[in-house]
Amino acid sequence: MKKTTSLTASLMALFILGVVSWSFSQDKKNYKPTASGLITHVVSVPSLAEQMQNGTFIYAPKKINDGKEINPKLRHTNKVIPGKGFPKGDDPLVKTQEESLKIQILPPSLVFDADIAQATPTDATGGVGPNHYLGGWNVGFRIFDKSGNPLIPEASLTTIFPGNDLGDPIMLYDALADRFIITEFDDSPNGFNIAISKGPDPVNDGWHVYTTEFGTSSFPDYPKFSIWPDGYYITANIGSSDRVFVMERLKMLNGEPAQFAKFPLSNIATSGFYSPQFFNLGNATAPASGNATVVYMQDDAWFGVSDDHLKLWTVNMDWNTIDNSTISSAVELITGDFTSVFDGGSLSNLTQPSGPDIDALQATIMNQAQFRKFPTHNSAVFNFVVDTDGTAGKLAGIRWFELRQNGDGQPWTIFQEGTYISPAGGKHAFAASMAMDNQGNIGMGYSTLSNTESIAIQYTGRFANDASGTMSIDETLIKQGSGNSPSDRYTDYTHLTVDPTDDQTFWHIAEYFNPERRDVVGVFKIAPDAAKDVGVVSIDQPNDGILTATETVEITIRNFGTETQSSFQVSFNVDGGTNIIETFTGSIASTATATYTFTGTADLSVQGTTYTINAITNLTGDENSANDDKAKQVTHLQSNDVGVLAITAPSSSMSLGATEAVIISIKNFGGLTQTSIPVFYTINGGAKVSETFTGSLAAVQTTNYTFNQTADLSVFGSYNFEAGTELSNDSNLSNNNKTKLVKKQSCTPEAIDGCNIDGLKKFILGTINADDGGNGCNTEPGTSPMGYADRTDLTTDLDRSTGNNTHILQAQHN
Repeated sequence: MKKTTSLTASLMALFILGVVSWSFSQDKKNYKPTASGLITHVVSVPSLAEQMQNGTFIYAPKKINDGKEINPKLRHTNKVIPGKGFPKGDDPLVKTQEESLKIQILPPSLVFDADIAQATPTDATGGVGPNHYLGGWNVGFRIFDKSGNPLIPEASLTTIFPGNDLGDPIMLYDALADRFIITEFDDSPNGFNIAISKGPDPVNDGWHVYTTEFGTSSFPDYPKFSIWPDGYYITANIGSSDRVFVMERLKMLNGEPAQFAKFPLSNIATSGFYSPQFFNLGNATAPASGNATVVYMQDDAWFGVSDDHLKLWTVNMDWNTIDNSTISSAVELITGDFTSVFDGGSLSNLTQPSGPDIDALQATIMNQAQFRKFPTHNSAVFNFVVDTDGTAGKLAGIRWFELRQNGDGQPWTIFQEGTYISPAGGKHAFAASMAMDNQGNIGMGYSTLSNTESIAIQYTGRFANDASGTMSIDETLIKQGSGNSPSDRYTDYTHLTVDPTDDQTFWHIAEYFNPERRDVVGVFKIAPDAAKDVGVVSIDQPNDGILTATETVEITIRNFGTETQSSFQVSFNVDGGTNIIETFTGSIASTATATYTFTGTADLSVQGTTYTINAITNLTGDENSANDDKAKQVTHLQSNDVGVLAITAPSSSMSLGATEAVIISIKNFGGLTQTSIPVFYTINGGAKVSETFTGSLAAVQTTNYTFNQTADLSVFGSYNFEAGTELSNDSNLSNNNKTKLVKKQSCTPEAIDGCNIDGLKKFILGTINADDGGNGCNTEPGTSPMGYADRTDLTTDLDRSTGNNTHILQAQHN
């Protein structure tokens, strides 16, 4: 791309990179608590059963404000720089997911609506225990048995928290203590309410209710709670220097006065809204006390971030001498490139069939970041939404991670990461929650949406031995919505937890519209359940190409059951014709896969024809026939067929010049390797620029071609490009050409007070005046982000491709 030569763009780049260098100067020290003390405000609340009996039970309201938003999310203006950050194209991890296996498993074992009360949004949350499920929403909750039957009416939060139903409850099950926890935020003072059941029965046991006597400086919006052996750990979307709060868990379980501590998060950058959260212990296999980890995403499209990464901090509490407690400086884990920004940070992002666009929940690590301890390592899994479409369009996907450490207190590393998109195509996948079972399988519930299909709640997942970075479980429906949100707000929370009874069954709760707002619970399992269960997971051969009348058919078989299997029938047919039936004589252990090559062959000899191959297993006594078969379409390609997939450059910009490179993506759709392919482009229907791609392009392969002749786009306006291939013996002309509209745009006021020099100077000298947690933003109005009120000279040399950064920051205070 031609470099921008305007003074505005140059100053903007220097300023941006200067902030990057300044904010990433990392200290390597530990920090002490900024405050600590004792929580003495503890109330004993009678059991819900007793309240229902004596008439003090408070019912949840059925209608709330007629759709008015409850507790508006405190999102500030996003500090995002248009055009900054990578990737510049599509999400780089999507291709791996698209090429992964799509394995069918059983549908949910249980689906039920958790509430009929209305709140905008509902902020769905839930926790499962040995005998109960607690489902919560913005101002209420309800308790169910494990069959989905309600055990109490819909309860107001004031039933547990006298006089407080501000909302954003979180439902948790503390497996170490066999207790349930209900939380919400408070504003008298700004802080939190935490209720802990006195026993394992949330209906018949009473509650210890704590009101925090420490302030959070500002209202603790969007709180996240996590369980750790030595404490209950909390984060919230607040602008103060205190970002982390810890309470003394063991005392609180007994209803005794409990200590607390506050900590900062050093060297954090935010987008204006943020949601760091601690790893949560969701089962009874606990690590040693200490080393509680908090994680947050950092997008290089934000101010103050030079590369996409995760930041982690570690808290070590000493409840005997709180002043000995520490939080570490930030540790950075570089990730694959991602784009977490939708529509410049606004709340209106994803199109419904009708009604306003709804919030994608960007810049948010979704509830919860789940920890699990194994004999050889510890794992933590979490996710956030990303825009996977590198064009001007949008396609929400889910960037998910598994971090690992070799043992308690050891460094965390990224073991695997992936980007999941809905296999349906053109459908957003977002608002996910995930956890890992005791076998290392991952379950993930999420929401889908398109401009033709209302919100649906789905799930996917992966087996522990799947290919790294992939979700192999095919998209499986929990509940399809039948209505649309009248507001741009969609639930701030979804919540997936693991059943402690078997440590394998996942319970997911999320918001949908049926046709009004509802929260639905879906229960599913990935670990083997049936003893006998095998099926075809892929047809590996044949593939598209020049095919014959005797093509080899090879399949991969998976044992989904708990027992080793051998000597069972397998078969295939072409287009529903005669079945070729044979016997797999090998042996497949539980959760393992094996390949089988048929002796019989397939006749795929007609050029230009697409065939459907069906393969199936037939195990005697198979307990799940849903995953037995697999279908694959295979095309006998035309010999000569090339075309253009896209015009990848130039793209619309305000910095287009007189010598812009023209780049096209060429695909060989045919079955023969092609060389010397004639290509062309035109602008606004003018003179044709004809050149020749002289390389070699194998069957079904893609390459980029950069024309030698550049394009003059120096005048503001619109340019209609057409590009194509002109292979002399091409058998299919329909895919030869592509068009693209490219605009040279003038400055837009989307960021930095417009693109004029006065606006840029104003931005440098003081428009940022909100605390950014050490990111370089001074809290005094009228000062620059570096704290200088008059003049800032920035010289920066950034070489991202090699990872070497040299920054010289000069600031003069006049």
